[in-house]
Amino acid sequence: MNVKTISRNVGYALLVSALFMFLSVIVSFANGNDSALAALIISFTITFIFGIFPFIFVRKTSEITLKDGYMIIVLSWLLSFIFGMLPYALWGGPFTLANAWFESVSGFTTTGATILDNIETLPRSLLFWRSSTHFIGGLGVVVFLLLIIPDSSPMRLRLTNMELSAMTRNGYNTRSNKVVYIFAYVYLAICAAAFISYMLAGMDAFDAICHAMSVCATGGFSTRNLSIGAFDSRLIEGMTMVFMLLSSIHFGILYMAVIKRSFKPFNNPVIKFYLGAIIVFTLYLAVVLRVNDFAINFTDALWNSAFHTVCIASTTGFATVDNSQWPMLANMVLVFMGMMCGCAGSTSGGLKADRVLLLIKSVGKQISRILHPSSVNEVRFGNNIVRDEDVSPHLLYLSLYGVVMLLSIILTLMFGMRGEDAFTGCLASLGNVGPAVGDIGTYGSYNAVPVAAKFVFTLDMFLGRIEIYPVLAVFAMAFAAKKK
Repeated sequence: MNVKTISRNVGYALLVSALFMFLSVIVSFANGNDSALAALIISFTITFIFGIFPFIFVRKTSEITLKDGYMIIVLSWLLSFIFGMLPYALWGGPFTLANAWFESVSGFTTTGATILDNIETLPRSLLFWRSSTHFIGGLGVVVFLLLIIPDSSPMRLRLTNMELSAMTRNGYNTRSNKVVYIFAYVYLAICAAAFISYMLAGMDAFDAICHAMSVCATGGFSTRNLSIGAFDSRLIEGMTMVFMLLSSIHFGILYMAVIKRSFKPFNNPVIKFYLGAIIVFTLYLAVVLRVNDFAINFTDALWNSAFHTVCIASTTGFATVDNSQWPMLANMVLVFMGMMCGCAGSTSGGLKADRVLLLIKSVGKQISRILHPSSVNEVRFGNNIVRDEDVSPHLLYLSLYGVVMLLSIILTLMFGMRGEDAFTGCLASLGNVGPAVGDIGTYGSYNAVPVAAKFVFTLDMFLGRIEIYPVLAVFAMAFAAKKK
């Protein structure tokens, strides 16, 4: 491995964090030098020094190997978590080292789970940094790096192919080196549109930018204890649903729809499956809520069920009501949607609707093969035939995802969590959903979770965000190095 190449490129990731820490310092000045000013200045200084250090002492190189690429990806994320926890840890309050680590990982992975019981006690500058971690993580620390590297650099193409899975790249009718730009254009456009819309709907500029950064990243950090429900506005809730949906749909499809000025790109089997699942489970949840008297009428039940189904499906994690009081049947809907989540090529986490649909079609193909052995059975996505060699890696990932989930549940149970909290907490963490059910539901927090279980949850968040394989690749390299 080329340590010089790795250090220079990881330095970019730290400089991105330093930039947003500096913006948080400006927010602190704008709010009368609030209590987080010193913590943010110290954090910015430390992060900037470590980020700029490789550029001063390491020569520039464009060579990058496969191993270097995976190390850059994993280290960029891990060091972003570590330096990102500095503002929390230095500010203090409820942020022990474990809590600061949890909040940082949850922010950068756009999970949206929190240890805060009272969010509104935080100074505005720290709330801005908190939402900034969503914004950085939603676009991706490596994507920020790729936007800086020249198009002609072979390093850029290789890192693009490593950071974006094959499933993610499907849907972009363009060259690989343009995919990153398209992702960034759509991401920034959604964020800008959300900010303007929230301002027009009555939010002040600070709340608007913080919630815009959260919604475009499908994160869920809010500036209010009651999340979106604090604004008591159907208009804001409706806007939030629209932006959560847009952020959870393949950005390549959104881009093509705008460029072609046509809805034809949405004539996609994955989009139809994803939106269809949301509609079905919204109706089911609405009926459950109304029958159990958790809404005064069906319209109110339908609105609340739609909002929370979209929240969980997009892995955003905003809230308008407390789901800890809902019946188990209602929460089971959220559990299922938390497993499937949004589309590949978006900022949402989870298994992705693409893989779930692929699994359903593969099972159907196998059943047809059993019933009609002599027939030709194929997995089709629209007019495209998916070859067996293209299907198997995704089915293997589903199995791997299940193994990680099972091990995580066993560990959290060993660390003293209740069965329901262990199961839904691991599911919400690995899927980057955030809120689970019960004490760690929409208006709950992870503050009371045992410290060891918090570290399991943060590991799940990390694995869910980068989709497991890069971490396994780095571990494989480390073991191979020890054997030599």
